[in-house]
Amino acid sequence: MTSWLTATLFAALFQAWRTAVQQRVRAQLSVNAAGLARYLFGLPVSIALLLTYAAYRGFGWPEIGAAVLGFAILAAIAQIIGTNLLLMAFGYRNFVVGTAYAKTEAIQGAVLAFILLGERLSWISLCGIAIGVAGVLAISTGTTRLRLRDLTQPAALCGLGAGFFLTMTSIFVKAASVRLNGGDLVFEALLILVIVQACQTLLQGAYVVWRERDQVRPLFSSWRTSGQVGLLAALGSACWFTAFASAPVALVRAVGQIEVLFTFAFGRWYLKEAVKPQEILGLALVGLGVIITLIGY
Repeated sequence: MTSWLTATLFAALFQAWRTAVQQRVRAQLSVNAAGLARYLFGLPVSIALLLTYAAYRGFGWPEIGAAVLGFAILAAIAQIIGTNLLLMAFGYRNFVVGTAYAKTEAIQGAVLAFILLGERLSWISLCGIAIGVAGVLAISTGTTRLRLRDLTQPAALCGLGAGFFLTMTSIFVKAASVRLNGGDLVFEALLILVIVQACQTLLQGAYVVWRERDQVRPLFSSWRTSGQVGLLAALGSACWFTAFASAPVALVRAVGQIEVLFTFAFGRWYLKEAVKPQEILGLALVGLGVIITLIGY
């Protein structure tokens, strides 16, 4: 239990940190260029992590079949869409609220992982997920009651869409992992990460060059900040992918809600955003939900 839990906590920390820095990049670049910064500057870091770990553990290179490559490509596309939707959500509401809507991926993950992967959680863990989602709602809407008009706001639609595609990313990564016989979960996670980020760099890079060529120069001019985004993205994704390979997707996504606590800290002290009383209540509920989820595992 310790390995996947540690990986998930670090993944949540790196992701909140990366998203906060990427929010500043978003002020200089388009949505697609800001998303590309994550993959373009993260790929060299991921390659370095893979080669270093492989050399340290002495692993040979496994055969990468069509199924592994196919699921990795699907994961790449899903994460591109999810990241872009999350960045768009920030444009409608603030950093904390945008992330909060996306964190409904916990309940989405429980449902989709059950349908697509056959994963099951205990009733205690499901109650923990529900409490965490209530906390997310308190942060994003100011109440634990979800109204229809809350779901039709542009920020909500983008955030919920981001949660869905990021959940599908984790499911595709899990599917690729179980089909890759690399002999070590961390090695498998890093190898899949490199494949995914290489696909993302090619796909989104081609789109930016084709449709938003005026963004290429600003992208490279922002290398100091974008480099931080890439580093944090690579570290965060390495931890996420390791956790997905080691534990049920729904459980990892549920515990990953702890990212909201880190997001609050970065939003308050890094981006200087104001904090509302209901956000404090929401954060407390998220923390309680994560604890109950772990108790039920």
